[in-house]
Amino acid sequence: MDFREVLAKLTREGRLVRVKSEVDTAYEAAGIARAFEGKQVVLFEKLKGRRFPLAIGLLWNRDNLASVFDSTAERLPFLFNDAVKTLYQNPVAPIVVEEAQAQAQEVQMPEVDLSTIPVPILAEKDGGPYFDNCVVIAKDPDTGVRNTSIHRLMVTGKDRMGLLMDLGRHLRDYYERAEARGEALEITINNGVHPAYYIAAITPSAAAPIDVDELAVASALLKKPARLCRSKTVAVEGIADAQLIMEAEILPHVREPEGPFGEVSGYYALRDDRWVVRVKAVTHAKEPIISSLLPGKEVWNSVGLGVEPNIFDTLSRQVKGLKKVYMSHGGSQYHVILQIDPPLNGMAKNAIMAAFACYPALQMVTAVNSDVDIYDAEDVERALVTRCDPARDIIIIRDALGHELNPVAPGGLGSKMGFDCTYPLPKERKYERVTFKQVNLADYDIEA
Repeated sequence: MDFREVLAKLTREGRLVRVKSEVDTAYEAAGIARAFEGKQVVLFEKLKGRRFPLAIGLLWNRDNLASVFDSTAERLPFLFNDAVKTLYQNPVAPIVVEEAQAQAQEVQMPEVDLSTIPVPILAEKDGGPYFDNCVVIAKDPDTGVRNTSIHRLMVTGKDRMGLLMDLGRHLRDYYERAEARGEALEITINNGVHPAYYIAAITPSAAAPIDVDELAVASALLKKPARLCRSKTVAVEGIADAQLIMEAEILPHVREPEGPFGEVSGYYALRDDRWVVRVKAVTHAKEPIISSLLPGKEVWNSVGLGVEPNIFDTLSRQVKGLKKVYMSHGGSQYHVILQIDPPLNGMAKNAIMAAFACYPALQMVTAVNSDVDIYDAEDVERALVTRCDPARDIIIIRDALGHELNPVAPGGLGSKMGFDCTYPLPKERKYERVTFKQVNLADYDIEA
């Protein structure tokens, strides 16, 4: 399936709503989409002053995303993890198809003009229109290995965008080596893609080192080689089945104001001088549907689906009794809950520290027993206040590397906290949970 076929499948299953009223891409589309966050995908059919429709919300509901992959929400993280494992076990390399086979190249924009594309202004204090879910493809300037990643891009002119490259990202490593030579780094920016490509692009760096092409993950999820196409103006391929491709370069030694932007943390990332992208060509399908992402549940879900199984696999090799891992929505991408029945006292604390090492962006890790529903914030909080002795069970790690977009970690440096909410062994009777008789309401005559 391509992006259009994904939307068609979700429509048939009642997982997509269509907004037929004319909507402004500045703030209004995001305001409407926010009302559906975590529910159906939203397709805006008429956008003021724009010819193409816009879809928001493909990733914010795990059941919807599981349907795309003919899976279940519970199985989805492990499906993605199995795909990541193929990077080291018979990876399927992408193929490059001819232009005639690439719907992303059916039409070439005569002159680059990003203002004709329905790029939304999302949050009320955002610095401008943002592409925030495009798959960016680049090549290592020394080895030619492809890298696939997601970065926010603020439209600042007809052919110009501001770009954020976080610390530690492979794209930034590529760029800094190219810039040291006085060279631009060529990229393609791919919009409206099958979510398999998005999942490949957010594969944790711990699972996909800099010398590995993450597109093999997309191949594994698609169950066939990922399809690329040669670009017209840069030496980097685009995604053949994308709705739109921007061929571009990140300029060396140029910085311009970018931001603010309402980030996944729930706070505005501040305006600052950042990297600059010049778009050299734009191609698209005949009737493209542009895709956008609302920072929030879409990021928490998608990042969590990659991080959760990676943490599970890593920790399972180090500690016993691990059952599940969940990146909580309330904690953005900074809080992970471990469900674990440790066979020995103290082992839950080992698991907490291992989780921090496994995913450095984490700010907080909570460990609970298997009788706690890790997807229920109230149940987790109950364990926090009844099983965690602050003097004994809170772990604080000072001045550790975190995530620079978290306002509590300026420059990416801050403290981390772990909560051991597992009961001490042997389990005392006072930790026995209250239970009630299981009944089937269909057996009773109940009037609503």
